[in-house]
Amino acid sequence: MALTLPSTRHWRFPAFIALYLLLDWSTYLDPLYGLNITPWNPDPALGLVLWLRYGWRLAPAWFIALAAGEVLVRGMPAGPALTVLMSLWLMFGYGMIGEALRRRFADGAIFDNRRGLFAWVAILAVGTALNDLVYIALLSLGGLIPAGQWGAAVLRFGIGDMVGALVSMPLIWMLACPARRRLLRAAVWRLETLGYLALAAGVLYLVFGSIATSEFKEFYFLFLPVIWAASRQGLRGAALMVCLLQAGIGALVKWNHAVDIAVHELQMLDAALALVGFSIGIVVDELRQVSTELKRSLRLAAAGEMAAALAHELNQPLTALGAYGKACELLLERGDSGPLLKDAVRHMIAESGRAAEVVRRLRDFFRSGALRLEPVAPAPLVREVARQFAAPLREHGVELVIGEIPAPAVLADRVQLALVLRNLVANALEAAQERPRGARRVTLSGRRLGGGRGGHGCLQLTVEDSGHGVTEALAAGLFEPFVSTKASGLGLGLVLSRAIMEAHGGSLWAEAGGHGVFKLALPLARDGQPEQERDGDDDQ
Repeated sequence: MALTLPSTRHWRFPAFIALYLLLDWSTYLDPLYGLNITPWNPDPALGLVLWLRYGWRLAPAWFIALAAGEVLVRGMPAGPALTVLMSLWLMFGYGMIGEALRRRFADGAIFDNRRGLFAWVAILAVGTALNDLVYIALLSLGGLIPAGQWGAAVLRFGIGDMVGALVSMPLIWMLACPARRRLLRAAVWRLETLGYLALAAGVLYLVFGSIATSEFKEFYFLFLPVIWAASRQGLRGAALMVCLLQAGIGALVKWNHAVDIAVHELQMLDAALALVGFSIGIVVDELRQVSTELKRSLRLAAAGEMAAALAHELNQPLTALGAYGKACELLLERGDSGPLLKDAVRHMIAESGRAAEVVRRLRDFFRSGALRLEPVAPAPLVREVARQFAAPLREHGVELVIGEIPAPAVLADRVQLALVLRNLVANALEAAQERPRGARRVTLSGRRLGGGRGGHGCLQLTVEDSGHGVTEALAAGLFEPFVSTKASGLGLGLVLSRAIMEAHGGSLWAEAGGHGVFKLALPLARDGQPEQERDGDDDQ
């Protein structure tokens, strides 16, 4: 458990005793028969949090705090002997709850998920119930509980302990650890926090501002600031809001001298308020964690796509570099240092520059969506991509048909458009293998469409395969993350391909049918249109 407290052994436990007594005194309101039986006992929550750090080493200090509270806060109504006995029992009972929490949450993940939250609530409920029964029994043996009131005392003390720990422990747990304290401060140190605190103050005054009896029918308004804090700031906001509301309720009840209230009803409402707030807060935290992990997965997938694109795009310049390097080696062996050698070196420099440009442009796009738009002739690009699949097409017996491709150039980033085409052809090749040999076919074709942006028209390229195709429902979801028809696919290639097309001002879609059909559309380049840089988010 990563709780960090002052390392000076001489005053850490005395500081705990002083803080425990302060909490005991400040929340000692509406006591039953002048005993330690109040509607809300947050001081055990402080002890339980420190027990997670110190274990049984905290027991002597907790016993002293309990006994001192009986003497200084309540005037020791049970007498010396019974006070010592009750304090010993409470110390032991709270210690057993603390030990149960230490064993269940050895990794410190009490409030990290809903399962941990429910386990924490269950341990508190069972532990405080057992502690309550023995403590009230000792008070009854000492004659401090009137005849016939044993059940009411059990109910009030048990629920008071349960509600006090339930409401206070999450916030104290966060404050006790520097790392969690920094996260708490980062979450709630915002202007928005003032908004829900103001709402809480207004609702508290509305519900409890003039209360004198049990007429607090507008209690449900207190859920508004709790839900606001939990939905915006997760468990940290909920913990702060619930604890502050409980403190405000106690202060207003004490200020108004509202002694004739339905205590058990107020306690149950407090518990419901805390559980709702914590449940919403943990769900919000879990969703944020899932979102963060999804973004990380998408970044890793983008890195994988970038690596594949680099492998394809760098193959040609690296092969050329090797060929020219070998030629230079042969020329040097022959002692030739004339025009042939200089020409080979120039070609090597050009190919290395081409490789560097491929790396830079792909890196820029996957990092920031930046594009270098230029007029690209579609037919040569389609043939170049098709040549890269010559070997797998022969291996799997798939026929590749290249139909008519219109001549007008499109405005695109050549490297990224090639990446999209390769992804579509690779998918089509795999889908075509579902058919028997002789019926495996992939067709690439194109046609010019009128209109489009600025009325200049666009080019539609179609990648069609002889596979089984997709249904209407699957076609609608193919471009969602992690949706794939491949057994080993991540379902991210089409997501990234569509993102690239939309960054170009184009589109990519699938058509349902008896065989696979994917189409992409790109704006045509105007005559004489120069190369231009553009962010992927800009509108052309």
